[in-house]
Amino acid sequence: MIIDPKKRDVALVVDDSPETLRLLTDALDGAGMTVMVALDGASAMRIVDQITPDIVLLDAVMPGMDGFETCRRLKRDAGLVNVPIIFMTGLAETEHIVRGLEAGGVDYVTKPIAIEEMLARIRVHLANARLTQSARTALDVSGRYLLAVSGQGKILWATPQAQKLLSATLSANANDELVLPEPVPRWLEQAQEGKAASKAATAPFPGNEQLRLHYMGKTGPSEFLLRLAKDASAGTAAEFSSELGLTTREGEVLSWLSKGKTNRDIAQILGLSPRTVDKHLEQIYSKLGVENRTAAAAIAVKARDLK
Repeated sequence: MIIDPKKRDVALVVDDSPETLRLLTDALDGAGMTVMVALDGASAMRIVDQITPDIVLLDAVMPGMDGFETCRRLKRDAGLVNVPIIFMTGLAETEHIVRGLEAGGVDYVTKPIAIEEMLARIRVHLANARLTQSARTALDVSGRYLLAVSGQGKILWATPQAQKLLSATLSANANDELVLPEPVPRWLEQAQEGKAASKAATAPFPGNEQLRLHYMGKTGPSEFLLRLAKDASAGTAAEFSSELGLTTREGEVLSWLSKGKTNRDIAQILGLSPRTVDKHLEQIYSKLGVENRTAAAAIAVKARDLK
């Protein structure tokens, strides 16, 4: 059974039992995977500093730092957030399974390990991880910094670049979770209650006054999709001018255009004649290489988003 004939996936096996390590190493190597081995949590942390595995098989009970704590520490690393971790242990009680899942594991396998079952679980989790990562990377490439949070503000997932920004800006709580502090949870509570005004509103991003959180919608019972974007303030027009090669006045026109204003509205706001606005728009279309206001507005929105 080959998990991926085009690429050798990397598995990190963390266990203090030589028998278990030998069993899994032989099985994973036979399945076409590259295997790295750590005898304890500290060794695992040193290994992931050098290379990012595609999947981690982690013993829950080890001397020193146990598997639960090792998992929590691994998940603090932004590069490992989407790497599936499967717990392996003889502890089969519900409380231990729950503890492993809450620590960041995606699965929980009891010993003695049934190799074919383990390999089947690995295939499933690797496939799911690839699909998830591909989708989030695609969103990242498109210039969208997206994240999903619970009603309490806990970060559930984020696109890669957003994850880096969150990890650099926010502090983990006692459970090693990244949580957006107040007033974000209050804002989300209003959205959960269905208040129309809150859905149209934005909230400041904690720790960076130049960024704002935009509410995109509810994607689950307690999962809210948010977008990080630059604060659309008075500086936006100047940014358009410098980033898109426009004059100051053209930047102002494009700024209002991107906010949905009509040509007549823009003329009134800027104290210009409608004909002058039309002339500015002709120049803007030419400089941006587009043919209409919809395309120009799309470029403006992308320029206003995070780089």
